[in-house]
Amino acid sequence: MVDTLNASLRIAGSGIRSQAARLKVISENIANANSTGATPGADPFARKTITFENEMSRADGHALTRVKSIGVDDSPFRIEHLPGHPAADENGNVKMPNVDILVESADMRDATRAYEANLQIVKQGRELVSMTLDLLKAG
Repeated sequence: MVDTLNASLRIAGSGIRSQAARLKVISENIANANSTGATPGADPFARKTITFENEMSRADGHALTRVKSIGVDDSPFRIEHLPGHPAADENGNVKMPNVDILVESADMRDATRAYEANLQIVKQGRELVSMTLDLLKAG
């Protein structure tokens, strides 16, 4: 039982770390959703992406999740006509970040739910240990 509980906590912990990293990337994307280039025609903030991979735990042979890489989304930037903007080109067009707030919000909701699910596993594991100790004390 202890091995199973320990493995569950390690797996949930790896999920918590992965989802926390995902939430950090999403937050950065949202914070920079309107960050344009500093000079006319310069590229704005490019949306960041995160990729996960499974790795085998050497300690117990269970599959854990970890961040594989943080990359940059290569989708095209939006173009807006803002003639007075400092980053506007000679035609008055400004390159805007390729961040879609609706997509980021949906990703954030998904990451938050996954984080909470893993956190619930940890809480239930702690509760199970506490109940076991109480039974041992009573017996």
